[in-house]
Amino acid sequence: MHVPLWLALLAVGYLGVKLARPPMWLVVLLLLGGYLIADSILAPALDTLLN
Repeated sequence: MHVPLWLALLAVGYLGVKLARPPMWLVVLLLLGGYLIADSILAPALDTLLN
């Protein structure tokens, strides 16, 4: 069974928000922060740290 990555991330994110019930500001902050870091000069450094 082949599941697209975006669908798997959407399902995990939905379940995480539904079950853990984090505050909405935290969800927005994490999404915005991840988006901004991915497009910054720090992205290659983080990639080498995580791999």
